[in-house]
Amino acid sequence: MSSGQQARAQAAAITPSGQAAVHERAPADRVQALFDGHQLSPGQRRIAQYLVDHLTEAAFLSITELAERAGVSQPSVTRFAAALGFSGYPALREVLQPIALSAVAGSPDGREQTRRNELQAAVDAEIENLENVRRLLADTNQVLDIGRELARSVPLTVLGLRISVSLAEYFAYAARRIHPDVRLVTSGGSVAYDALLQARAAGGSWVLAFAMPRHAKETLAALRVARRAGLRVALITDRTLGPLVDEADVALTAGTGSRLVFDSYAAPGLLSAALLQAMADADPERTQARLEGYEQAADQHGFFL
Repeated sequence: MSSGQQARAQAAAITPSGQAAVHERAPADRVQALFDGHQLSPGQRRIAQYLVDHLTEAAFLSITELAERAGVSQPSVTRFAAALGFSGYPALREVLQPIALSAVAGSPDGREQTRRNELQAAVDAEIENLENVRRLLADTNQVLDIGRELARSVPLTVLGLRISVSLAEYFAYAARRIHPDVRLVTSGGSVAYDALLQARAAGGSWVLAFAMPRHAKETLAALRVARRAGLRVALITDRTLGPLVDEADVALTAGTGSRLVFDSYAAPGLLSAALLQAMADADPERTQARLEGYEQAADQHGFFL
């Protein structure tokens, strides 16, 4: 288990109902302890002070928002997290958030309104991720445009490696009911390269890729191969910046639930379903015919109860 997951496991340990988690130190002191013993630059000390002074809000900010509030650059925030021994800002934020929640829960105004246990906190975080997707979908034009492009790409390649395999498999399974040729790629290296090159040679124009944390280097390599082959890339990821996004023609972001030891994917899953709907809407007659044919075959062979 990585150091980030170890910290997350400790922070998210489930407290049995009726028992309160006891922390001897105040939340601000626990945050301050993260910085003790580290040599920080003036800019990094500014970030640390902002986190201490605005813990309950700062722990839930994006790297862009924190940089703006603290008056530093985004790379400064990344270097600050690294100076504390974290793999990056997301890993630091995962440790800060349970401390911030404990601060809110301990306030007189927060006891009745905040989540009662760590599992409820995880659900609340996913609700926020879903709210962000809801805001993303307020303008449906982008998703509809992408859906039309994916529907026209024959074959359509769906790529998901490592932790992202499950999302890719779900999308490909559903897309095959409404699309004539969906090719699923869940292995990296030369296997992925061959599949991408073959898809392009067969006339494909798009690849839909999923990239959830921790982001695999082989996913980035596969996207670069796809671009060089002439495929356009639609990416579903949790990040708004970074090398993966730079390789995509279109990037849709959906946050992952990171309050527990292992991530949850309610928001990326919903965004996937929205793209599938957009693909179906791109050619309603073909969609209806394929779905009816699938249902008839399933009934004839007794696939379902």
